[in-house]
Amino acid sequence: MSHQKTHEENHPDKGRRDFIKQSSLLTALALAPPALMKAADPGWEAEAPRLLEQPLNIEINGISRKLSVEPRVTLLDLLREQLALTGTKKGCDHGQCGACTVHVDGKRVLSCLSLAVMQEGKKVTTIEGVGTPDNLHPMQAAFIKHDGFQCGYCTPGQVMSGIACIREGHADSDDDIREYMSGNICRCGAYPNIVKAIAEVKKGGKSL
Repeated sequence: MSHQKTHEENHPDKGRRDFIKQSSLLTALALAPPALMKAADPGWEAEAPRLLEQPLNIEINGISRKLSVEPRVTLLDLLREQLALTGTKKGCDHGQCGACTVHVDGKRVLSCLSLAVMQEGKKVTTIEGVGTPDNLHPMQAAFIKHDGFQCGYCTPGQVMSGIACIREGHADSDDDIREYMSGNICRCGAYPNIVKAIAEVKKGGKSL
């Protein structure tokens, strides 16, 4: 019996099996509504932070961070609530408005639909990481020049998507820009000016 146990512990697939089990558990916990967890164990809420927080190594705006997060925390809430990076906006919280758009490893991502724990080892860029008031990103400067915003609430997500749109090669025409920016909603209706801003940056050919 002891020999069998030692063999199982040293089996080359053990780490992978443990990883699959842990991933499955995290997924189940992430999807489980709090009411269900509380019904299963009335003391779950009190114990949850200690039992469920997971380590997270992530780079945000060029800074490496070692964090501890619960499996159900979205990337959006991590940025806003834990790290005070409130430039990324919470709009619909259902992935339909684009206000929460950030870049993960250079690709645009809806942070309200992305679990923070799934970003292990990745590089995240938020609106705070693309420019400063004294050194605006070309896209930010173009939005100001062309009045690409009114209330400004959706602007961070628009800027992040606009940058990605050009990087992805989807800004060769106004129609392309409209198509590939369609996931970002502007309640103020500044779409024509947003298109002009993105088109100008694309035409300028600056490295983004």
